[in-house]
Amino acid sequence: MAATAEPRAKPESPVTACLLIIGNEILSGRTQDKNLAFIGQGLNELGIRLMEVRVIPDVEATVVATLGEVRRRFDYVFTTGGIGPTHDDITADCVAKAFGRQLIINPEARAILEAHYPPGQLTEARLRMARTPEGAVLIENPVSRAPGFQVENVFVMAGIPNIMQAMFASVKHRLVGGQPLRSRTLVVEMGESFVAEGLAGLQAHYPDVEIGSYPFTRDGVFGTRLVLRATEDAVLDAAAADLDTLIAALGAKSAWETGPAPAPAETA
Repeated sequence: MAATAEPRAKPESPVTACLLIIGNEILSGRTQDKNLAFIGQGLNELGIRLMEVRVIPDVEATVVATLGEVRRRFDYVFTTGGIGPTHDDITADCVAKAFGRQLIINPEARAILEAHYPPGQLTEARLRMARTPEGAVLIENPVSRAPGFQVENVFVMAGIPNIMQAMFASVKHRLVGGQPLRSRTLVVEMGESFVAEGLAGLQAHYPDVEIGSYPFTRDGVFGTRLVLRATEDAVLDAAAADLDTLIAALGAKSAWETGPAPAPAETA
């Protein structure tokens, strides 16, 4: 593989990312996306916060405009879909236009495909999978060999889940993150409207903690999952203790998801 850019220093401010899921088949409902959860979890483990996800069609103007916007707003942009051998696989074309670069048959990508297919089997359609913007760095694909590619802070990967996962694994070493978010979850047998006011006060007291409430019905029990997320263990400990006090005062039955007391911080 070609050499990658020099890694940047570990940042102090949060490192952000955006995911673009590209494909008419996702928007039509014929195909269900299975990549978002994997990428979100993988990025958080690296200390990179997935801040926005967009599902957009295979429309050149839309893809180019969206890429032009999000690559300037976020530290990293990841795309899935649209780099196969058919006419509607236009992601490579769109990335080239978004960066103002020529679209080429990447010599390294072509060599990979030539080595993969039997002699005479590298058709024009398959050769489309060797197209990248000029100057792109390839992303290894150990599953089906056709590579993805990186241009500056944009990482272009396949939409097929097992191939995307292999590509993501091959680029993780290029990513520089910050502190990962830790999470704790308190399961409360009470509707979220009863805890809303107290949660608002808790949030005001702990601005560095993300506090979310998620109602559920399970085995005839109506309740709420209260999720705390933060980068600092000490802050998370304090917020968890205050949440315990709040719920106890309301008289609700509750339990931390991994036990009766706040569990050790874990990667969300």
